[in-house]
Amino acid sequence: MSASSLIKIAILDDYQNVALSMADWSPLKDRADITVFDNHVSEPAEIVARLKPFDVVCAMRERTPFSRTIIESLPKLKLIASTGPGVTSIDMEAAAEHDVEVRHTGYSSVPTIEFTWALILSLARNIRQENESLRHGSWQVSLGTELAGKTLGLLGLGSVGDGVGVIGRAFRMNVIAWSQNLTAERAQEKGVQLVSKDTLFSTSDFLSIHVRLSERTLRLVGAAELAQMKPTSRLINTSRGPVVDEAALLAALRSRRLAGAAIDVYDEEPLNIAHPFRSLPNVLATPHIGYVSNELYRRFYGDSVRNIAQWLDETARLRIA
Repeated sequence: MSASSLIKIAILDDYQNVALSMADWSPLKDRADITVFDNHVSEPAEIVARLKPFDVVCAMRERTPFSRTIIESLPKLKLIASTGPGVTSIDMEAAAEHDVEVRHTGYSSVPTIEFTWALILSLARNIRQENESLRHGSWQVSLGTELAGKTLGLLGLGSVGDGVGVIGRAFRMNVIAWSQNLTAERAQEKGVQLVSKDTLFSTSDFLSIHVRLSERTLRLVGAAELAQMKPTSRLINTSRGPVVDEAALLAALRSRRLAGAAIDVYDEEPLNIAHPFRSLPNVLATPHIGYVSNELYRRFYGDSVRNIAQWLDETARLRIA
């Protein structure tokens, strides 16, 4: 196949520059010209300028949104190979109208469940502060908190919330949950106590967020909810940044209305270099790495290669027919 007839594939937002090593891309050899972008652009005009030459885009979750405006500005685009299902940042209606196919990969909740517990344990035992103390020549500076007997509140009891709850019970915590759709039957099935929203916020020692972002969950956790929490409580968000009112959370943390928070997701990503979450002493902030694991990346990119190869085969058969 001549260079001019190769399809052009863009792999977006490969922050660690690992995409090509995470899968066997040989099924696309001699069929595609692949370009990897390891830096992120956020302005729509920049996204369009970057992607205009490409037929296929391999998108990492929701890092780069594909709005109607962006899709309409990319006439060559024919396939979005999205890593993970249920990505809300792609305008599916606009894609269909412009004959842009969207294919998804498989997914696993395991990395996020495990990472949520890494954050909870780090908050409980002040691991970040103790590590910084040791690095600067000091010794013990804080008292940790035992998890046994404490209340773990789950805002959402889907696959991630359920998994987090299982581990909470193993730590002998009292696990409670609430969400807009949660039923008593599901809570009982998962071995969790269903409570009211007010009770969730007022009694949780550790409150972990596990709901999808939607119109109903946008700013679901606001100033009123944070005011109900105990001053000794900690908030953990590995779900989506806009579920929490960021300004209200910052105010609660600055005033020590909350003991602390572990935040992995933000209103805007990557997080601005001057953002207070980067420097507040009672915040453990991480760069949206809840799902970032070797195993899941291999699944993402392996499935993406298969999706693209299958799409190429189907497109070729249609041309022959």
